[in-house]
Amino acid sequence: MNPRRVRAYALAAAVTTVAGLAFASSAWAHAEISPPEAKSGDLQLFTLAVPTEKEDVTTTKVELTPPSGFGIDSFVPTVGWKRQVQESGSGESSVIQKVTWTGGRVPTDEDAVFQFLANPDSDKTYTFAVQQTYSDGSVVDWTGPESSDTPAPRVEAVLSLGGSGGNSTLAIVALAVAGVAVVLAGVALATRGGGRPLA
Repeated sequence: MNPRRVRAYALAAAVTTVAGLAFASSAWAHAEISPPEAKSGDLQLFTLAVPTEKEDVTTTKVELTPPSGFGIDSFVPTVGWKRQVQESGSGESSVIQKVTWTGGRVPTDEDAVFQFLANPDSDKTYTFAVQQTYSDGSVVDWTGPESSDTPAPRVEAVLSLGGSGGNSTLAIVALAVAGVAVVLAGVALATRGGGRPLA
């Protein structure tokens, strides 16, 4: 396997451990893709977070249309959601044109979170189209300008992130946060009195 992909998957595993805690605790004001700045030409992990802002309904469907030149390579599985991919071409030359997640139910003030490995091919701003569907049938198109109420997610791809140690630092931070999550989970289990034993 490509060494870059191995490192990216290792980081994905660490981030996935705490993604639900991080995004469930504080819903974002807008649909976002992070990191907002990425190194062009490198395969790396991205996270799409879509907030459920309406009261008394849930987010049940999310569609992502990536811009040209932003090549999605693969996905991190998302528990509770089914994924459908539309692509052109075949094999190594295939290009993902749209991704649709369905089946989940994300309540008010929580975020639907999806992760994928992708490679922006040049240094420029990439603008994404995101469509969110609620359980009442209403739809939000996150495709507007930055000043609008429903701005499109954007990623700025650059030639350099300001130092060769950036990726290593990000990986260390992600692993540290994942470690804290594991410790907290252990404390919660230890202090839970009268609970059923784990299978």
